[in-house]
This record gives sequence, C-alpha cells and structure tokens, in this order.
Amino acid sequence: MDRLQTMSAFVGVAEEGGFSPAARRLGMSPPSVTRAISELEARLGCRLFHRTTRSVHLTEAGERYLGDCRRILAEIDAADRQAAGIHAEPRGMVSVTGSAMFGSIIVTPIILDLLDRYPELTVSTLFVDRIVHVVDEGIDVAVRIADLPDSSLTAIRVGSVRRVLCASPDYLERHGRPTSPNGLENHEIIHFASMAPAREWVFENDGMEIRHRPSSRLVVNTAAAAINAAERGRGITRVLSYMIAPQVEAGSLEILLPEFEPPVVPVHVVHKESGHTSARVRAVIDHLVQHLRRHPVLANEDGGSA
Repeated sequence: MDRLQTMSAFVGVAEEGGFSPAARRLGMSPPSVTRAISELEARLGCRLFHRTTRSVHLTEAGERYLGDCRRILAEIDAADRQAAGIHAEPRGMVSVTGSAMFGSIIVTPIILDLLDRYPELTVSTLFVDRIVHVVDEGIDVAVRIADLPDSSLTAIRVGSVRRVLCASPDYLERHGRPTSPNGLENHEIIHFASMAPAREWVFENDGMEIRHRPSSRLVVNTAAAAINAAERGRGITRVLSYMIAPQVEAGSLEILLPEFEPPVVPVHVVHKESGHTSARVRAVIDHLVQHLRRHPVLANEDGGSA
C-alpha cells in the first residue's frame, strides 16, 4: 500500500477504536487494514497501537502521529476539492471560540447567518470565560477581546470595545452623578471581578493615568450579574461597552465619565492556519471579519492583519 492508504487506515483504526470497524468504514477487509498498520509501523520503526484481544489504544507515538495524519489528509482533501472546482463551497466542521457573553450575543447570530449561506458547513462553538489555547485545544478560529501578545497565530483586527462605567437613571437621581474618578468614593460600587482582578480601576485623562481602588459591598463574577444589579439601581459598575449596548439604547443604563475612559480594547479574529487555508476555515474567517467590522458595538473602525 502507498503512504496515503496506510495513513488513512491508521486514522480509521484510531477513530473507530478497532480494525474491523475501520475496515467497514474504509471499504477494506480487516486483514488488509491489519497489514496496512503493520507496514506503517515497520516503516516508522515504532508501535502506533497497544493491541489486546478486547481493545486497541494509541501509543504515545500514535497520539502524536494522529494529529499530523489528520492534517495531511485534510489538506489533500482540500487540494482535491480545489482542483475539482468545488473549493468555493466549504464543507465540514469548523470550531470557533470566544468569551461567553460576546459569543452568545454577537458571534452566534453571525454564525447562524453563515450556516444559512453554506449548507454543507458545520460549526462547533466553545464560548467560555477563560483563555482557550487555540493550537493545544484544536480550535480553528477564535475571537479575542484583548491586546494580543506576539505569537505564531494570525490575527485580523475587526474593531474595538470600551471599558465603561454605568449606572441606572434611578440610582443617579438618588445619589448624583460623579464628575471624576475621585468622586466614586461617595458611591455604591458593583465590582465585576473579571474586569479588574486586582480590584483596581484604571482611568486616563489628557494622557495621564489615574488609578482608583473602589470599595465595594457587592463583588460578582459575571457581567450579567453586574449589569442586572446596576439596572436595579444598586450602584455603579464597570463592563465592556458591547455588554450594555441594548440597555444604553433602551435608557435603563447610562454611561458615566466617558472622558476618563482608558484606551479601547481591540477585538481580533485569530486563526492558526497560514499559507493555504482550507475552504471551510476561510469561509468562517471571512464571514466573521466582514460582519464584525460592520457591527455597531465594535466602533466601526477599520481593521488589518496584526
């Protein structure tokens, strides 16, 4: 057998968990699959599977080799599709990650529109409030709200969001409106811990940085809780501007001290593929970039590669 056939047999056995189910999937006889794996192991000079009478498990070398084989076979499949003239019709699975709230209210509607456009495309999302390691966790595309460190990943800037203070009109009527960060000392503060883990709020005015450590009787770990408490008139909180765009438009929350806001936080679409990007991943990247750059909560600023 040639290399591609043996690699396909190896991936089939690894994914199906046995030689017989892999043979059925590949349209081969079980002895042919067994022979293919033996040839592959002989060529590589290492064992790829631990075999017992009841089970087949990957060795450490097999685990490493599986990822490479999947990538190579996917690239070959993409090349075949391009040559056949169907590269413009993306199909297959693409994984997308982002923060929980941004993913839910901003990214999900864009993905739904994408699925309507490409019936053969499948998207799996991971919207969580933690750093997702794109390469280690096998993620295709990420939407990041942060200043990005240098890395091997490709990043496309699509806009920015602001770190804003807000409170309800009812609260402001009862307690007054602060005119500077120092004035926050006289107000009830709802501290959203993820926005400032060190419990310190940073402001900026005329190029000068101002630091304020708010005293708070309510500390919450989600933006939804902070926003809910603020809408109920329980105090002033700090969140990202996109999180309260509907409330500001409806008039249930008002933004405070905009002249003291720190620099904006950039938003990027990040992906790990460079050079030849598969049609399925490219379709998701292009769709996200196009729609996020037009989204009103991202300040409509022009983006570029970073």
